[in-house]
Amino acid sequence: MNKLNTDKAPAAIGPYSQGVEVQGLVFTSGQIPINPAVGKIEAEGIEAQAEQSCKNVEAVLEAAGLSMNDVVKTTCLLANMEDFAVFNKVYEKYFISKPARSCFAVKALPAGALVEIEAIASK
Repeated sequence: MNKLNTDKAPAAIGPYSQGVEVQGLVFTSGQIPINPAVGKIEAEGIEAQAEQSCKNVEAVLEAAGLSMNDVVKTTCLLANMEDFAVFNKVYEKYFISKPARSCFAVKALPAGALVEIEAIASK
């Protein structure tokens, strides 16, 4: 198992890796909209937070030599399902290959985030 680490995505805020690579698959940890340059959430609103979360997923994939087109499955968590339509507009700009996806509303996300995205990609 190869642990992934990049300064272009937020550092893990707990006992986990940004992502791992094993047997040709890359699993990203859930990415909330922390700006890695400052280490906190700066984006306000679901659109801006979804953009940052997508960029964070992209950075972890790039650390493994992959792109968003290599993603085969995502899991998306929203703090408010009323944000679903706006979230989808951002999501479709990044995940143009239309991987399989699950999307859930959750009671709360770390650091007060509105969205979290994790991905599985294949080499």
